[in-house]
Amino acid sequence: MELNLQLEIKQEDLTRFIFVKGEVDAFTAPQLKDQLVPLAEETGSHLVIDLAEVSYIDSTGLGVFIGILKTTRKHKGSLQLVGLNDRIKRLFTITGLHEIIDISGGE
Repeated sequence: MELNLQLEIKQEDLTRFIFVKGEVDAFTAPQLKDQLVPLAEETGSHLVIDLAEVSYIDSTGLGVFIGILKTTRKHKGSLQLVGLNDRIKRLFTITGLHEIIDISGGE
């Protein structure tokens, strides 16, 4: 089965820009996690994840972002999500995650 998720990673100094395309759900979340965890574990790394081309996130996907946030904080890094469409932004607001994950920036 082909997973409907693509990642592109660009690095500028300690900041990694991760462009995610597709759907983040129970099937693709493990793939996303496997690629993000090593980046989050680098001391002082700043992850900027662009979700502009993400059409859907389910609870499993939200769990990945919570895990990545905890990992970046543990390693003195940071996480910012940008480019959220209204539907995904509402998902973060309804769940209260907008209060712990930086979803500012980028419309």
